[in-house]
Amino acid sequence: MPLRRTTAPPRDAVHHPLFSRFYVRIAGRLDTRGGIAAHRRELLDGLSGRVVEIGAGNGLNFAHYPRAVSEVVAIEPERTLRAAALEAARRAAVPVDVVPGTAEALPVKSEAFDAAVVSLVLCSVRDVPRALAELRRVLRPGGELRFFEHGRAGSAGLVRVQRALDATVWPRLFGNCHTARDPLAELSAAEFELGAYRRLTVPDGGPALPLSPFVLGVARRPFPPPDDPSGDAPPGGPPQL
Repeated sequence: MPLRRTTAPPRDAVHHPLFSRFYVRIAGRLDTRGGIAAHRRELLDGLSGRVVEIGAGNGLNFAHYPRAVSEVVAIEPERTLRAAALEAARRAAVPVDVVPGTAEALPVKSEAFDAAVVSLVLCSVRDVPRALAELRRVLRPGGELRFFEHGRAGSAGLVRVQRALDATVWPRLFGNCHTARDPLAELSAAEFELGAYRRLTVPDGGPALPLSPFVLGVARRPFPPPDDPSGDAPPGGPPQL
């Protein structure tokens, strides 16, 4: 049965020129001073084969992919960040192809990847369930989804602060970032199988701020039931790569 297709997103479906320029300038320093670079290495450790990275930003993950990875297809919708990612891709030790596209309509084939990576991106996508359905579509059955995301705090008081920020200025100032989303709950709702994960505070040992609660771990696209010949691949975006 042929896959159903959605209309490809426009090239500039996501455009945050002020935030993206600010992020390109400070992200590297935050990685070093906040300990995020070490978490990126842990996130990607042991990956192999063909990998799709969603919301690659300015390409800070690229330097940490192990050499067993044969190819990274990095999807980034924002033009300024994508240009920076292209520069980072040229310096990477593994082949990285940076392409435009949104998480809700990935321009790649179904079941084409051994693993997927989301890193500081589920907070800002417009439609989390649809984005995760797309990730299920493009992963082979049993494929890993590696995630490193900030999200909902563990204390009621800080959750109230997060929700107040999300309802007012925070998404407008920081590229549609939402502080109170719950990545673990979203992954479970999207029918990923959660594997090992751990909660952490960023920066390491720092105070409890709205952006401090993080979770780092792995989930998997489950294998279809033996009597399901379709492979349980959700319908999704235009298969190209």
